[in-house]
Amino acid sequence: MEPQGLRSRLTGVIGFPVTPFRNDLSLDLEGLRQNVARLIEHPVCAVIAAGGTGELYSLTPLEHQKVVQATIEAVGRKVPVLAGVGFNQPLAVELAQQATATGVDGILAFPPYYPYADDAGLFEYYLAISRATRLGMIIYSRDWFNPGPALVERLAEIPTLIAWKDGQGDVRRYQMNMQRVGDRLHWIGGAGDDLVPGYYAINIRTFTSSIANFAPRLSLQLHERASAGDSTELTRLMTSYVVPHYAFRARRKGYEVSIVKAIMNILGGAGGPVRPPLVDVTSEEIAELRLMLEKWQPVL
Repeated sequence: MEPQGLRSRLTGVIGFPVTPFRNDLSLDLEGLRQNVARLIEHPVCAVIAAGGTGELYSLTPLEHQKVVQATIEAVGRKVPVLAGVGFNQPLAVELAQQATATGVDGILAFPPYYPYADDAGLFEYYLAISRATRLGMIIYSRDWFNPGPALVERLAEIPTLIAWKDGQGDVRRYQMNMQRVGDRLHWIGGAGDDLVPGYYAINIRTFTSSIANFAPRLSLQLHERASAGDSTELTRLMTSYVVPHYAFRARRKGYEVSIVKAIMNILGGAGGPVRPPLVDVTSEEIAELRLMLEKWQPVL
């Protein structure tokens, strides 16, 4: 898919599938295929293979290729598939080239491993990823990487960079970047389903959803209600479902993945355990999640 063709498809909900593991922490590729097949029964606009929720940083390059391949097979070209890449420049380039050869439609570039990089080095890192493939690239601003307007404007000069995914939830800074760069980039809300009201208030109309793993109907309702300016119904959805879910996730570091996998296990999907250094949900919390999910039946 050409970069601008990919950009034109990115309105609505982008699914962020988990990468299921078996109890011995090996890949559960059949489980992944089943999860993704169920996800795309709903009108999501794209799917990210091996993203943050997909535990990119726990995968080997060979496992990454297998996850990307299984996701593409399950999607069947119904929607675009993007692959997460990162770690360091050589590995990010290798993963981008490998994913391109496997057949993805775009690249989601994570920040590099080094948290004190100079802007010039960061520019070269992302430029190298973009040059590794002809595909459209999205930069994912997360963790320590939270650039201001000057660096975002310079990065926007990269020809294949089509979009920016915010993983900070800093709406004030995001607005500044959007104002400086304008429509040269497509802007994506990426810090969580709980920030949909804030993102859509500044005219963003695309967000990445981890909730879509187990409640895609809810993710799509968030997009629809926020797009329509229906604050009453949007507030009800947030208060009844989304905010309590994110409060649960905030209990421990890494629970943004662990909680999603635990819920999928409860609901009969393929989640499995997380790989260290992430930690699994406790048995007591599993019981709490079961009670919470009883209230979620209207949106499951």
